[in-house]
Amino acid sequence: MGRDSSCLARVTTGVAVGAAVGGAVGAVYGTYEAVRYKVPGLMKIRYIGQTTLGSAAVFGLFLGAGSLIHCGKSY
Repeated sequence: MGRDSSCLARVTTGVAVGAAVGGAVGAVYGTYEAVRYKVPGLMKIRYIGQTTLGSAAVFGLFLGAGSLIHCGKSY
């Protein structure tokens, strides 16, 4: 049980860190794109939110998968 819970903790941490980094990058990129393409009014907030959540999901997925793959290896 110790190894499984440790692996689960690593994967969970990987997902959380990936989502945090992805959210930060997505917010910056979404803001840049919204200003660049002159998205009107309150649609900017929606656009930035969609970009932030999408980026957070992708980064979290990949970092979690990487943590899961790395968890199976013993050094």
